[in-house]
Amino acid sequence: MATLGIPQNTIEILQKYNFRFQKKFGQNFLIDTHVLEKIIESAGITKDDFVLEIGPGIGTMTQYLCENARQVMAVEIDDNLIPILQDTLSAYDNVTVVNQDILKLDIAKTAQEYNDGKPIKVVANLPYYITTPIIMGLFESHVPLESITVMVQKEVADRMQSDPGSKDYGALSLAVQYYAKAEIVANVPPNCFMPRPNVGSAVIRLTCHKQNPIQVQDEKFMFRVIRASFNQRRKTLQNGLGNDASLPVTKEQAKEALEQMGLAPTIRGERLSLEEFARLSDILSAMRKA
Repeated sequence: MATLGIPQNTIEILQKYNFRFQKKFGQNFLIDTHVLEKIIESAGITKDDFVLEIGPGIGTMTQYLCENARQVMAVEIDDNLIPILQDTLSAYDNVTVVNQDILKLDIAKTAQEYNDGKPIKVVANLPYYITTPIIMGLFESHVPLESITVMVQKEVADRMQSDPGSKDYGALSLAVQYYAKAEIVANVPPNCFMPRPNVGSAVIRLTCHKQNPIQVQDEKFMFRVIRASFNQRRKTLQNGLGNDASLPVTKEQAKEALEQMGLAPTIRGERLSLEEFARLSDILSAMRKA
């Protein structure tokens, strides 16, 4: 079986099937064996693991996953890649290819069927235009997850592990912190892909918390507060929360809640830690019920 991490083999399979890259799916295939080995190592894949791979492409990383995992499910949205995957993965009996949009897959059911409901590992070279919805979808659906090891745009990886006060800090940073511990394990230059993307990439491992590090009364409401706080970054928190039509909070309530926390109404969302957002949303929740 030809290893697809070697560029020549990737070119041959693409020519064999006359494959055309589709911009709408954000397709960039990895062609670097060192990076592939690093992803497998960082994800800690063993023969006990069931791995869900998102966006296998032509099966480059899937081959490595099949070699190292007990069972792999590769979910690919592009119909044109299904015959290619059947070819490149024909040597493996521990892989299931599913032609579907990952955002529509019932992952909890998949974990139940393939892994007795135990936490699964997710590995992916994610299309950059849809990275955040996929990661948020995995977290918010509360499916049993052990870790998510993904290739993403470098600036998105930076956002995921940034701290309060930095320019990269935002709703995504807070969501990742709430659900997982983030660690960038490799920076990957554009020449490791075909076609070359215009930006640098990074592999980031999100190790899911067994227990959330903070307690909050209403998780969904907290994330609504967080999103409203960053929708217009330059606004003060009082104005951001008070002006957001999707949030049932007045400017006066926002001001009062911040004062209760000993914070100035002119403070911006980027200064608050996850713990402070949890406290703020608990205070606002109580006000709404009063």
